[in-house]
Amino acid sequence: MARILVTGGAGFLGSHLCDRLIKDGNDTLCLDNFFTGSKRNISHLMSHSHFELMRHDVTFPLYVEIDQIFNLACPASPVHYQYDPVQTTKTSVHGAINMLGLAKRTGARIFQASTSEVYGDPEQHPQQESYWGRVNPIGPRSCYDEGKRCAETLFFDYHRQHNLDIKVVRIFNTYGPRMHPNDGRVVSNFIVQAIKGQDITIFGDGSQTRSFCYVDDLIEGFIRMMATEKGVTGPINLGNPGEFTMLELAEKVIKLTSSKSKLVFQALPTDDPKQRQPDITLAKQHLDWEPKVNLEDGLKETIAYFRKLLND
Repeated sequence: MARILVTGGAGFLGSHLCDRLIKDGNDTLCLDNFFTGSKRNISHLMSHSHFELMRHDVTFPLYVEIDQIFNLACPASPVHYQYDPVQTTKTSVHGAINMLGLAKRTGARIFQASTSEVYGDPEQHPQQESYWGRVNPIGPRSCYDEGKRCAETLFFDYHRQHNLDIKVVRIFNTYGPRMHPNDGRVVSNFIVQAIKGQDITIFGDGSQTRSFCYVDDLIEGFIRMMATEKGVTGPINLGNPGEFTMLELAEKVIKLTSSKSKLVFQALPTDDPKQRQPDITLAKQHLDWEPKVNLEDGLKETIAYFRKLLND
């Protein structure tokens, strides 16, 4: 039984990770400041003997004894990370410094949840881990993009300077139950609007693409990455290479919800990427991992979750 810390553990991804770690028989310490996380996401774990919840902000140091750290703490949707961009950067950078310091003191293996946003609006397609990206360092999205890029820098400097045992993954668009209904991300936006019978908002002409990975597949990738031998540091892309336009996604959601919603078009936000698709060659090679859940099956589970949430 390992003692495992999950920062951002009450969030969308963090709560699913806590579920998996508990299921695998680990002592799990869930850390969250509840800026975007929710106690609802982890309420079913509160009485479990191997689960512990701590309200804490990763921008402040933490002193616990731990074997492994999954560093997931950071608002991940534009609506939330642009609300307080200075705090978003602090969460990525100070949070990384504090968790790396904790790993150094305890000798823990540490995992960083990075993002496909480090590639910015990419000129390479699909994106390989060797691609350095095309990020606007002074744009409205840069608090998140550059914060995560700096966190990766810190992880690899701690690895080189202190021989820290690090694991870095870059997460591509993920969806599933427990997404925040107001997080502004395209899957949750479309589903909530469709269920409510509202117009579905498409930014731009709808031809921009994303690759959507179901949450269960992503968490399996996390577990496999954390279990690799010490020399496998990453970064490794985790995502579903299946690519869909925003129009295709909207049409799927309308069909699966039997909604009468109509499509409305608005201007594309600043620095919004036109294409996003992971090259998962390294994940296949090092983790023997690739996504299993197709978009339609994953959307059905997510729609069922939002129907229940909106009816409660």
